[in-house]
Amino acid sequence: MHYIHRLIEKKILEASHAFSAVLVTGPRRAGKTTLLRKLFPKASYYLLEDPDVIARVKSDPRSFLEEIKPPAILDEIQNTPELFNYLRTLIDKEPRRLGKWFLTGSQDAPLMKGVSESMAGRIAVFHLSGFSLEESKKVSMLRGGFPEVLARPRASNIWFRSYIQTYLERDVRSISAIKDLALFRRFLSLIASRQGALLNKTDLAAPLGLSVPALTEWINILEITGAIIVVPPFYENFGKRLIKSPKIYFMDSGLSCYLLGIETENALRKSAFLGQVFEGFVASEIVKHQENSGRRRQIYYFRDQQGLEVDFVVPTGNARLLIMEAKAVRSVRPSMGAPLLKLARAIRRYKVEKRVVYLNPPEGAGKGFYTLIPGVTAVPVAEISSIC
Repeated sequence: MHYIHRLIEKKILEASHAFSAVLVTGPRRAGKTTLLRKLFPKASYYLLEDPDVIARVKSDPRSFLEEIKPPAILDEIQNTPELFNYLRTLIDKEPRRLGKWFLTGSQDAPLMKGVSESMAGRIAVFHLSGFSLEESKKVSMLRGGFPEVLARPRASNIWFRSYIQTYLERDVRSISAIKDLALFRRFLSLIASRQGALLNKTDLAAPLGLSVPALTEWINILEITGAIIVVPPFYENFGKRLIKSPKIYFMDSGLSCYLLGIETENALRKSAFLGQVFEGFVASEIVKHQENSGRRRQIYYFRDQQGLEVDFVVPTGNARLLIMEAKAVRSVRPSMGAPLLKLARAIRRYKVEKRVVYLNPPEGAGKGFYTLIPGVTAVPVAEISSIC
């Protein structure tokens, strides 16, 4: 498969000259290993999923590391968290030796706990998701951004089926002792059908026969493994009474479409879920752009108890806010910008940019960026990275 350069490469290379260790987290099969092996071809490579390697590490982690001549890539290090303390010791012995340890991990929360406890100040941390529109024109709502799906789109259904099976058996079971994987699979499809709605745990738990605490744990698993984006309400009320429940979107729209049984572009256009999938696609593109720029993830929505709702609120620094509506249409109507104007009038402390993001116009149709109504710009989704 032809290597496609990732936007985050520059940030990782810069970090390798400033830190002894670099960690790249992200969902399974997002391209973390390929990225590090491309950037650091002289580094030795160790996959920490092999049972024999894991057993060796657990029996004597110090000897395992001391036998490695850095630079080295330690892949899927969440399987051997005992290595962190010994890595810290080795780094502290030679603090001026930079760019020697490159780590990947698929499960953010347990992994980050080890990093924060053992490696604080010694390691640069990045998050890699699938490809963004900015990185590859092959990215789409239907296929998403996983590298292997983009390389072989005709086999996407087989790939997603295998991916979910591996995800359930490895990532999910390594975090929680879930016995009924078939029920968890149903839970994934239910989340896909409810994305973009306010999270109501009671309504979600009931059709699955789950308790609310169990459902909460399962949602946490999806977030930990990078499968979903949890979008909280914006934390400032602008003088309004707010709705406080978060929203959930799948990080990869291709996986979302697979779970919803959507197999073709035509089926997606006609689907009752088109608007929800598009919202999730926009949320994912915002997050990917932030991560690829080396910024922390910041994405919110706004909704008050009077019914005023704006899909996304994105702080862009220097007391600026981007407020955005995502509309799965090719022809944007002026009325679609009305909620943005109404919310903007209530905002005092920020300079506000107002955008309606819509489906890319047909090739050769012209337009693109244009003024929808005074103060509100319409932006095709292919150009979303230029505004956030």
